[in-house]
Amino acid sequence: MSVLDREVLALMRDVAERIVMPRHRTLKATEIIEKADDDLVTIADREAEIALAEGLAKLHHEAAIVGEEAVHADASVMDRLSGTCWIIDPIDGTANFARGKGHFGLMVALAEEGFAQAGWIYDPQRDRFCAAHRGKGATIDGETVTAQASGANPPRLAAMTKFMAPDQRRSFEIEIAPNYTLVEAPGAACEQYPLTVLGEHDVAIYERTLPWDHAAGSLFLNESGGTCLRLDGTQYRVDDGRRGMIGAANRDLFDQLVARLAAAGYQPAA
Repeated sequence: MSVLDREVLALMRDVAERIVMPRHRTLKATEIIEKADDDLVTIADREAEIALAEGLAKLHHEAAIVGEEAVHADASVMDRLSGTCWIIDPIDGTANFARGKGHFGLMVALAEEGFAQAGWIYDPQRDRFCAAHRGKGATIDGETVTAQASGANPPRLAAMTKFMAPDQRRSFEIEIAPNYTLVEAPGAACEQYPLTVLGEHDVAIYERTLPWDHAAGSLFLNESGGTCLRLDGTQYRVDDGRRGMIGAANRDLFDQLVARLAAAGYQPAA
């Protein structure tokens, strides 16, 4: 484990222990706020983001900070994504966290010129730490990890259909779903990416691809030997505002789903 990995882990674990886990299943109704339809924030999200931002600024003070809650308060924060920046999801899977059931985690990425250079995913319930560095591979708890397919026939597909437009959802259900074994998406990218790497899920299709949800995870999957790309085969940029992406345990699974989506006329929403 690199020095930076150890420092980021220590920070994420500290924030989880002090701020996040004491609120797990103890949140009051007044501590859960609906930012928009089906988009929650809790007091733990807000406090954790502040603590993570303060700690990350000490590790790389020249990097700007782009946090999910900071962007909600001021959309112009997104302008920092094209430079060197820390990207923070203080609690990924907030809906799960708020109801006290399911997976959630802390996610951090360090990006330069639109591309994630390093990414970290911390699961405080398992004390599991996923890390990836561009061109240097991926690890779980310091051990190198290689993506593997489940071996299921048909392959296992997780789809976040709630973010699809009605016509996309119909196309998916009629043309795509019958070719796969559908598995339940965990409602948290911090869990979905490890599931794809560890051979539990073979492929996942994402419609909404916000940087705090996908910067760390997409790098983790790619560096583990999997394939996470836009539907046109281009790399994920944290600053382009596009929608639509596929994460797969290998390139063949990625190509198969892309071909089926193209044949069905499926296009990411504008």
